[in-house]
This record gives sequence, C-alpha cells and structure tokens, in this order.
Amino acid sequence: MHPGLILQHEPNAPAGLFADWLCEREIPFVVSNAWEAAAPAEPAAFPWICSLGSDQTPGRPDALPWVDEEVDLLRNALAADVPVLGLCFGGQALAAAAGGDVHPADPEEVGWIEIETKDRERIPAGPWLYFHYDQLELPEEALELARSPAGPAAFALDQSLGLQFHPEVTGEIVAGWAQAENETLQRLGITPEDLTREAEISGAGARRDAWKLFDAWWEGLSR
Repeated sequence: MHPGLILQHEPNAPAGLFADWLCEREIPFVVSNAWEAAAPAEPAAFPWICSLGSDQTPGRPDALPWVDEEVDLLRNALAADVPVLGLCFGGQALAAAAGGDVHPADPEEVGWIEIETKDRERIPAGPWLYFHYDQLELPEEALELARSPAGPAAFALDQSLGLQFHPEVTGEIVAGWAQAENETLQRLGITPEDLTREAEISGAGARRDAWKLFDAWWEGLSR
C-alpha cells in the first residue's frame, strides 16, 4: 500500500488521534509540513490526502501563500479522484476547492459541542472539539452529514469528507491551543482551564467516536 499524505500546517497542530488510528490500522502515511516546504505538487501520487487544522483561513487576503496553494492541490485531488479528509481548516479548504464558501462564523465556536448528525454510523454526535472563528459553507455538489449552531459540521463529496470540527485532538493538543489562544478565549468567556477540563471529561468518548468516524471513512474508500 502506498502511503497517504497528511498536510500539517503548524507545529502545534499535528495529526494526533488520526495518526494513532493510522498506525493501529497499519495504514502508511507521510507528513508534509507547510512551514518547512511546499506540499507535493501531484496529488495523484497518493491514495488519499488529509488536511489538518490551522489558524489560517481560505480566501482571506492576508492568508499565507501556502493556503491558496493547498486549495489548488485539493482541487486537483478531487479532479483526480483522490479522496480527501479535511479537518476544520482542512474541511474549509476542501469546501473552497469544490466551489464552496468560507465566512466569519456566527457564533464563533470554541469548546466541546454535540452536533446534529444525519448519519450516526458515519458521523457520531460527539461532543467534538470545535476551535474555529470561520465557518465553511457547502459546495453545490456536497451532501451535508451534520450541523452545529454555526452551520455545516460535516459533508461528503463522493469519497471525500470535510469536517468543521477536530476529531484528531488529544488532551495535550487542546491544552496547547488553549494557552496559545488565551486572549481570544477570554473574549469569549472561556479559560484554558475550561477547555482542558472538558478535554479530560470528553477524552475517552471522543477517542471512541474518532475511531468510528475514521473507520467509516476508510470503509467508504474500500467500497
């Protein structure tokens, strides 16, 4: 089996539970770090691509150069029938690549949120970690699978899956993000301790739900 490609955008936003799941299922992968080098230019060289989270947003004029490059990469992946798994920023980039929109979220969503799912076998209700200030809107051909108060939470494009939440996070990742975003969290009336405590409470269930979600996505690729 050829390795899949994981696109990581910041050092503090690794693949986390997704990498653990891949290792447990003995699925090979390589990681491309956006802050070190450009992502591989040819998506058809990979059996699948996963785009992780980021503090960047597709479509913003002040976005770093790699953001538009990644949207183009995912657009080419879709054209080449390479399945994409997009996690939060990755879901936004997948939506943008397919002609969808990204706009400021209303409300901004940070915390562990239970979603309204239309397919519990593919997308468990959670709660899942949300950590975003912008919201994806569905491309015309997408199938909505779940919603949160701010809008679409999960969508499918053939074998590709876009999410507005973070099934990959561990307690350590959450704690790092909470400290890094402390000023913004204070504006929202949230403390880093709140998020860390919620991660401890929700961690076991979130891991179980993440495995179910990743397994369902992978089984869909097999079909």
